[in-house]
Amino acid sequence: MESLEAATQVGMSVAWHAAQRPDDLAVISQYGNRTFAELNANANRVARTLRAAGIGEGDSIAMVSKNRPEFIEVLFAAARTGVRFTPINFHLTGEEIGYIVDNCEAKAFIADANLGAAPAQAVAHAPGAEMLLACGGELPGFTDYGAAIEPHAPGNIDNPVIGSRMLYTSGTTGRPKGVHRRDRDPEAPQGAGSLANYQPGRDRQLLTGPCYHAAPLLIDIVQPLISGVGIVMMDRWDAEETLRLIAEHRISHSHMVATMFHRLLQLPDAVRASYDLSSMRLLIHGAAPCPVHVKQAMIDWFGPIVWEYYAATEGGGGFIVGAEEWLKKPGTVGRPGPEFDNKILDEEGREVATGEIGTIYMRAPARGRFEYYKDDNKTASSYRGDYFTLGDMGYFDEDGYLFLTGRTAELIISGGVNIYPVEVDNELLKHPAVHDACTFGAPNDEWGEEVRSIVKLREGHAPGDATLQSLDTWLRERLAHFKCPRTIIFVEDVPRSAAGKVQRKQVRDEYANT
Repeated sequence: MESLEAATQVGMSVAWHAAQRPDDLAVISQYGNRTFAELNANANRVARTLRAAGIGEGDSIAMVSKNRPEFIEVLFAAARTGVRFTPINFHLTGEEIGYIVDNCEAKAFIADANLGAAPAQAVAHAPGAEMLLACGGELPGFTDYGAAIEPHAPGNIDNPVIGSRMLYTSGTTGRPKGVHRRDRDPEAPQGAGSLANYQPGRDRQLLTGPCYHAAPLLIDIVQPLISGVGIVMMDRWDAEETLRLIAEHRISHSHMVATMFHRLLQLPDAVRASYDLSSMRLLIHGAAPCPVHVKQAMIDWFGPIVWEYYAATEGGGGFIVGAEEWLKKPGTVGRPGPEFDNKILDEEGREVATGEIGTIYMRAPARGRFEYYKDDNKTASSYRGDYFTLGDMGYFDEDGYLFLTGRTAELIISGGVNIYPVEVDNELLKHPAVHDACTFGAPNDEWGEEVRSIVKLREGHAPGDATLQSLDTWLRERLAHFKCPRTIIFVEDVPRSAAGKVQRKQVRDEYANT
């Protein structure tokens, strides 16, 4: 490849960097390390393994794995063979995994043997997956991954073809759906002039989330590696371990979610002060709303390197805001650039006035528009002409900055009044006794719905009447009374997804009638 740009167009960016800096570490993990040369060689071996099995352009493969180097090898093998790659949430049951493998029409299924019996159980639900490979150990009915790829040549493959990725929605209603974007442009390296401004040979990225999730996959794996920057993969997130890894590996970039910010800030001051974090140049977060006081504390700690985004796996015009701009508009997720076209509409599809809450719509890109795989009805219901929505709600202020208020599905309607649970959550999380919280609507014969919250307390705080009274007083001082929960339930934990999003439907299903 004569240039990085040419390599990028056929999914061979990593191959280009392997030629430039073969001995630089591309991946560091508890499951093994890879130099750029080793990563590229194994990606070529996997590509040839797929081709030998008749799997190529337009075909699909699926993988369920922890954060390990083999995941990345398979990812980049697909990216250079025209194959559609589907990563799967490793927390799912065997039947749920099997459904996705079958639904995405995978001809090959690669699984991490450290995930117990679920991958083997999945096979019974996915008869179309004829090639079964296991990494990290043995699985009944699977061929060893290393043994399968080892006979194949490590050199760059002939006739590379850009591949694609298809991720599945969380499936909060019915079965999960694949989000597929045909004919999308390949991701470009994020070098000089970009927000990341990666510097190969100097920078290093920390992967804090699961590799199967859209944001970590793009921000912590794909973007740094195609830019020539190595990554450190955390197997399981832990607050102090995050600081230790930043200090040990001189991490320059990372992506986190609001829950991680909460946990980092709860570390004792002495622990936080014991690690050198001066190597950090960019800390970006998104995927879930971050309370203003939490983000303010992170900026105070890490400095003006904290950026926030609001965007969609489905594409469209996103929002991004830096620390200095955010401090002028606390709580915003940013203002879109002039090249993007976003609207906030009411239930009739009319644009709302400045400051008025409505549903957020983004203009779909002209090239690479998303579809829900094999679900035309769901695809059609997400669009209004050239615009689509994820069901998020918010408003634009007078300067065009977007503020999120919640999701349509999470809206509480009590006595005909709309209540947005994220508002209540944000105030609860400011209380010194609260570790985590989730607010939802519960059935009420008189009002239709009433506001209810579950709360996980910090260590050293006990549930009881005194704590309930303290929380009620706190909220009533900060919110209109109709927004305050009629019932607060103390719990051991608040369920959140791997991306840090509170699982409000799950909470509502479990606690609405208690």
